[in-house]
Amino acid sequence: MARFLQKNGVDTRFVSLVDDQILINNLRFSCFSRVKEELFLEKYPQYKVSRSKIFQKICIRASKVLKNVLSPRDKIFLIQDGTCTSMALYAVLESYTRKYWVEIIFSQTMDDLEKLDVKSVALPITLDDEVENIMSIILDGGKLRLLSSENDKDGIKIIYPLINVPSQWIQSWVESENFNCTVPECEGLPRDMLKFLEVFIPDVREKMYRSGVYLSSENDF
Repeated sequence: MARFLQKNGVDTRFVSLVDDQILINNLRFSCFSRVKEELFLEKYPQYKVSRSKIFQKICIRASKVLKNVLSPRDKIFLIQDGTCTSMALYAVLESYTRKYWVEIIFSQTMDDLEKLDVKSVALPITLDDEVENIMSIILDGGKLRLLSSENDKDGIKIIYPLINVPSQWIQSWVESENFNCTVPECEGLPRDMLKFLEVFIPDVREKMYRSGVYLSSENDF
């Protein structure tokens, strides 16, 4: 199926093949025109082609992280737990099996990590997760430590492809595509404060994250 797309001029490095769907990561770079879509669906009518703009935004933000942490033919450990964030993480990474020729190795528990020959672990931590962590530490008066601060463990790279992606983007995407996944319940003062602040401060998540990265690096000295 991927070969059929390639033969017809679609750059499969910029689409994700997930179950019976083709998710376009970057419409311009994929060259997946409506004419090519019609040709593809004639051959594979069981598939659905998604041109979701929100998914393309997710992929663009994730690519800014992945271009600096991935190496060709990396073996990436990925948890499959049925959550929407882990599903989004796989959807983003799937295209890198052709872009960087990486191999994705699935498990349902981190306990399997020691048994597998992997070079990287991808964790589904989002921008909201990190910002709420920062706010919790501030409220508790503790020393700032980011969830995404650990980049290596026993020689295995730890990567955070969704660290620049707001959770709301993922939720909007899965709802628009009617994906079957779970959204963990999350409530508390940090979440409430974040909702309050975003009314008055544009891009409050991005600004708090950048500040957290700066302050965390300062604390290392």
